[in-house]
Amino acid sequence: MKLALKNVASHHNHMKTIYILSDGTGRTAEQSLKAALTQFSTAKVEIILKPDIRSDSQLEPLIAEVKAAGGMVVHTLVSQALRDSLVRITRIHNIDAIDLMGPLLGRLSLYFANIPSQEPGLFFNLNKEYFKRIDSMQFAFNHDDGQRYYEYDKAEIVLVGVSRTFKTPLSIYLAFKGWFVANYPVILGVEPPDILSKLPLGCVFGLTTEAADLSSLRSVRQHYLGGSGGEYASIEHVKKELNYANCIFAENDWPTVPVTSKPIEEIASEILAVKRRISPGD
Repeated sequence: MKLALKNVASHHNHMKTIYILSDGTGRTAEQSLKAALTQFSTAKVEIILKPDIRSDSQLEPLIAEVKAAGGMVVHTLVSQALRDSLVRITRIHNIDAIDLMGPLLGRLSLYFANIPSQEPGLFFNLNKEYFKRIDSMQFAFNHDDGQRYYEYDKAEIVLVGVSRTFKTPLSIYLAFKGWFVANYPVILGVEPPDILSKLPLGCVFGLTTEAADLSSLRSVRQHYLGGSGGEYASIEHVKKELNYANCIFAENDWPTVPVTSKPIEEIASEILAVKRRISPGD
């Protein structure tokens, strides 16, 4: 127990990095961030200020730097187009980003709605990331475990794998990040729907795992549910299922991501890294 507590303490004492991106000086964002950080007195944080961000070309190298540092982004960008670009880039790199300016502008646009220069629909545009997250979560629920597979052409990511390869939690995690995700279960001897093979490269991902780990996981689940395990959890049956799934992945040239002994965040990052390499424009 003492060792576990020591590890937890070490984790909390680890230096975190927060990047401030601004199209001005960034001083206002810096002051706001520092005020918020007073509520986290034990946190060790390095704040890196990146002012005068005015174009998309400046974003890619900055986000690469944030990614390498394992940091997060706080931004105050007035330009809607620039904010859209930042949302897209941080999403594909699986980086947390907090928009300090957009929501404020959105509320002010409502408050000053009678001003002639007010742009119609600005509030919705400024908050479309929020609305998209709601839509992506609903999409994941509606397309879980093979439901509505005929709508897979609307998905940005489709996860395919045998039972207990974390398809659902991965879908929910990625949906929370704003991705439209569906998942389909591979069942021994059952051909997957044709629509999967017609989706573009970088959309469908096969989830793989080790047979022994999967058998053990299924046995625990069966025991928890009051079952005996049976064929579902037997190592022989698990191997057959995994071999069948791997053949489907290979036939369709789908990229595969191993999930054995990995947290959901790590698996999601690997999926997005592959997607970024195959479809850099997403």
